[in-house]
Amino acid sequence: MKFPGSVLVSLVLFVAETVAALCLSGAYRAAGDRMWQWLTLLFALLPCALVQLSLVFIHRDVSRDRPLVLLLHLLQLGPLVRCVEVFYIYFRAGRVEEPYVSITKKRQMPKDGYSEEIEKEVGQAEGKLCTHRSAFSRASVIQAFLGSAPQLTLQLYICVLQQEITAARSIFMVLSLLSIVYGALRCNILAIKIKYDDYDVSVKPAAYLCIFLWRSFEIATRVTVLVLFSSVLQIWILPVVLVNFFGFFFYPWILFWQSKSPFPENIEKALSRVGTTIVLCLLTFLYAGINMFCWSAVQVKLSDPDLINKSQNWYRLTVYYMLRFIENAFLLLMWYIYKTDIYLYVCAPLLVLQLLIGYCMAVLFMLVFYQFCHPCKKLFSSSVSEGLLSCFKFLCFVCKPSKSIVLTDKTEVKSSENTAEAWGSSKTIDSQKGNPHQSVSSNA
Repeated sequence: MKFPGSVLVSLVLFVAETVAALCLSGAYRAAGDRMWQWLTLLFALLPCALVQLSLVFIHRDVSRDRPLVLLLHLLQLGPLVRCVEVFYIYFRAGRVEEPYVSITKKRQMPKDGYSEEIEKEVGQAEGKLCTHRSAFSRASVIQAFLGSAPQLTLQLYICVLQQEITAARSIFMVLSLLSIVYGALRCNILAIKIKYDDYDVSVKPAAYLCIFLWRSFEIATRVTVLVLFSSVLQIWILPVVLVNFFGFFFYPWILFWQSKSPFPENIEKALSRVGTTIVLCLLTFLYAGINMFCWSAVQVKLSDPDLINKSQNWYRLTVYYMLRFIENAFLLLMWYIYKTDIYLYVCAPLLVLQLLIGYCMAVLFMLVFYQFCHPCKKLFSSSVSEGLLSCFKFLCFVCKPSKSIVLTDKTEVKSSENTAEAWGSSKTIDSQKGNPHQSVSSNA
């Protein structure tokens, strides 16, 4: 049975970030910065409440008679209780014979074009651990992009305004960045396991390393760009954030309305139509929060029974990174134009270059992951290299003039040359007709 290390990492990050947020909020209160105190508390407690809600929803505690567990969730101690339950199940597994086991069928990765199907016995303990891992993975994503990402942006913004990085604030920012990167990593792994649910997927350490570097560069550069732009154009950061957020929030709903599919009814039997709508809105809310800072590997599709788009859409991925690079470059240009005196000792061109290179490094590690380290790369209909090659061919085809245009240009040139020759010969004939003595003397 696999050790539940992901549950332990999620709990450590959750507790460490919450404690650091409360300590830093107390420091702001002591310094008299009431606004920074309340914003820090808001970005710490709101995702904490959403994490409790997601754990209760996944484990269906409302429909079960577990008042103590519900009380501990209300006290914001749900993840701690769940982690204790996970390790209790893990260490007791194998000591007591289980009454029954379930049989799961998974297909192995294709080798030489063939894929074998293997059967595996899954006991009750392992099934419960799998449910806990899935719940903590989703809770880590919620904590990362609805709490840690806004928190990191806020603390970095305060550092820029006050031109000071304290020890408490730097530790808190490091914890927030690690939480975001870990949440993005879990989002990638969730997307792989959902899309390739029929296969036995094993993620290698090289894949984890590539995802970690990819997400670290992408998120760090994105947060820095937003902070730099908001520090010089405080009012204009609001439309940038709103357009990004509501664009990604309404995008799945627009696709759902265009598909004319029936309303999803199979999310939870105990939920009414209003409850289902609230759950779907929370799902698209999280989807928009993820795409604000990085590419969400999980694509929401409300018309699908699993609510996830399982196809690998390279076109959407390419468009996202191209538009995001253009947006980051534009925001950095605005910052460079309107930068204030607080950046007097900062080499602005070098900083802009470093941020753009950092984003390009994120794209590079993403391409390396999909080309070499993806655990299901054998199932891709086309690889990243083939996609890039087809893009280059398309660009060359667009830039290269067509043969018909070249032939038309050549015929126009030839016709102009013939016209010029005809015009020159006619002038010679006319001159000879108008000057007969010249022609006789020349003959003589």
